[in-house]
Amino acid sequence: MTSTKAEVDVGYSLSNDFFRLWLDDRMHYTSAVYERPEDSLEHAQENKARILYDWAELDAGKTVLDIGCGWGANLEYVAKRGIKEAHGITLSTAQFEECLARKIPNTKFWMIDYKDWEPRLDGEKYDGLQSIEMIDHLVSPAQSRQGLAIDIYREYFRKLSTWVKPGGVFAFQAILRNRVPRTRKDLQDLAFTADIIFPGGLNPRLEELVAAVNPYWEIEKLETRRVHYGKTTAEWLRRLEANEKTIRETWGEQVFTDYVRYLSTCVRAFANHWSSDVQMKLRHIAL
Repeated sequence: MTSTKAEVDVGYSLSNDFFRLWLDDRMHYTSAVYERPEDSLEHAQENKARILYDWAELDAGKTVLDIGCGWGANLEYVAKRGIKEAHGITLSTAQFEECLARKIPNTKFWMIDYKDWEPRLDGEKYDGLQSIEMIDHLVSPAQSRQGLAIDIYREYFRKLSTWVKPGGVFAFQAILRNRVPRTRKDLQDLAFTADIIFPGGLNPRLEELVAAVNPYWEIEKLETRRVHYGKTTAEWLRRLEANEKTIRETWGEQVFTDYVRYLSTCVRAFANHWSSDVQMKLRHIAL
């Protein structure tokens, strides 16, 4: 990835106990899907995992790889629904440790960059792939300014296409960047989120992804989740603020201040169309 291991650890390895305070009870750190107004964050996150399981066409006889598997929440759901064998890769030290600690049945984890990964199924390819908001770490702002984004994304989709059986399915989710805010403060807050909370990466634009999947994958389904991510980040912010005293005492004033600023910026970003989120069902094209 363009994001280094050190940069990934900045964003995800602060403390598992810290993230446990304000994420859902299984620690999904990606957009939930609110199918009903009364859905809790926990229910909405399970909705997301169910959609991606179904879009990847998984079942108890299938194999799957989750690229950027986080703390293992998605693969925990996959194992509960039924899977022959599941693999997960992450670059975050703390996330990898949590994945191992969960002891998820029929699941193995590795701490490795996707660029260095090769399928570990005794020479076989996976039936399906999943990746949830990992692609945001592939392209740096400098690479985007140089016009390299689509080529880098296309190489990602090409490499992943070699890991699945002909006609295999990739259930994919990504944060998107869209409109650019017009005030100095909003621009500074977005830059803070990118540079301090998640250094080294950049959210793709939807049109870049649509161009980059070709010629390796067909887009069979596409759903944008801007409103859902707005609700998700608003609930994360509410839970973070509810644990203010613990966070300040355990991790310090700056951590609490920084994460309030980051999550508040996210809420505004989704409300004002600066950011969005997309889920895609991609079908491997056997060339």
